[in-house]
Amino acid sequence: MTGYIEVFGHGGDVETAASRFEREAADFLDFSANINPLGPPRGVLEAIQQGLQSVIRYPDPGHRGFKALLSERLGVMQEQISVGNGAAESMALILLGLAPRKVGTVEPGFSEYRALARQFGAEVMHTEGREELAWRAEPEEIEQLMEKVDLLFLGQPNNPNGVQYPLEVLQRLARKAEVTGTVFVIDEAFLDFIPVTRRQSLAAHLNDYLNVIIIRSMTKFYAIPGLRLGYALGRAEYIQAMTKKQVTWSVNGLALMAGETCLRSGERYEQETISQITREREHLITGLQAYGCAVTPGEANFILARVPAPWTAASMQEALGRRGILIRSCAMYPGLDDRHVRFAVKDADANSTLLEVLGSVLETKGYPNVDQFSIHESSQQEQTKDSEQAQEKQKQKGGKRQ
Repeated sequence: MTGYIEVFGHGGDVETAASRFEREAADFLDFSANINPLGPPRGVLEAIQQGLQSVIRYPDPGHRGFKALLSERLGVMQEQISVGNGAAESMALILLGLAPRKVGTVEPGFSEYRALARQFGAEVMHTEGREELAWRAEPEEIEQLMEKVDLLFLGQPNNPNGVQYPLEVLQRLARKAEVTGTVFVIDEAFLDFIPVTRRQSLAAHLNDYLNVIIIRSMTKFYAIPGLRLGYALGRAEYIQAMTKKQVTWSVNGLALMAGETCLRSGERYEQETISQITREREHLITGLQAYGCAVTPGEANFILARVPAPWTAASMQEALGRRGILIRSCAMYPGLDDRHVRFAVKDADANSTLLEVLGSVLETKGYPNVDQFSIHESSQQEQTKDSEQAQEKQKQKGGKRQ
């Protein structure tokens, strides 16, 4: 990693930032985590408060109330739903339950795909997107990767670039997965932020593509990251295999209660969220481009940008962090470089503050103080990333293990 605050590999680490920048954690404007700026739907916090007495009881290990609401909302059978302690647990359960020997990723992409696969003993192979395609990979290249792996992860929209693949490409890849016997895992954690008419998803066609698993998150859209709640959709055999590997009571009762309240919150909250994100994303893009940042044209609630030279992701993160604003360094993502950063889309006031502070930073001469230890640490981390990528390229010369 080349950033200062991604010591655990993710954004939103305000505790590390507080220590690094000598501020209280609550004092930061956090653009490093992609959470709905509206906060949880009305009634969620009240439901949690009223439900505090339930902590003396075990949560439902079958997640039945939450599953029933999901089933009705999505038009799938409860046997096709796995509920997890965040989308990350869903990813882990897929890997544990299906035990792939080789896992494919499309880079740049969410780091947990690689990290979890390696943690559970799988070899990781990847293909890389192209800048001229907004960091998407060519469908042919993904198909070639499918021929070599047992399971493949794809973000839709992808993190950190925020772009979708067209529905016809997803259908093509799903058909290819059936031919190659590859489990095709589509991560839709940020799909809810996109207007319904523009969403590209196989969820409505789940029964037509038996090798597909879809992962979704309640954390981002409903602004409950501290509670951890997500789910996966797939054929019953996959869900059963995942359930066998899940620790009993891994999803706590307050999270399930909050999830049920979120699903009952109605269309108004969803429409207000999408409207604000759409409007404020354009506001941020216009401002970032005016300051010389190269912006990837995504559709999610975050923006991938390349800061103007001589600034780097590390020096920009330092400069903004000292001023109370956190951003996500993307220099550690395979395929991107040391000037890539990611900004969450927040409310109008927060976004205006970011642009104002960013403008003042860019007007300064030279770099902020970046101590020698951090530079040395970044160099070592870059060497490690280069070594891992070289090893993966060697592995890609082989075929799918039998």
